[in-house]
Amino acid sequence: MTIGVENLFANLPELSESEQSLSLFENHAVQIERIVSQSHSSPRGFWYDQDEDEWVMVVRGEASLEFEGGELVQMSAGDHVTIPRHVRHRVQRTDPNTIWLAVHIRC
Repeated sequence: MTIGVENLFANLPELSESEQSLSLFENHAVQIERIVSQSHSSPRGFWYDQDEDEWVMVVRGEASLEFEGGELVQMSAGDHVTIPRHVRHRVQRTDPNTIWLAVHIRC
């Protein structure tokens, strides 16, 4: 068996795209993805309402998450948060070239 090494910063998308995700690992219980955000924000009135818990970390850049009810969470490189299933949230803003690591936990 050969173990291949990959790099989180390899093959980043072009600057013209506002947000792009890449699945790094997935099985029946978990999905890990890299998300690259280019000055991205969720559309007005849009809320994520996911069926699974999500752990998300800002690897590079800065971002703000808004939660239904008005709570605004500011995140910098290294900051992470766990978002329980069905907690409605949206991306309020990101800096250019923000890289996230997101882990979706399926139960």
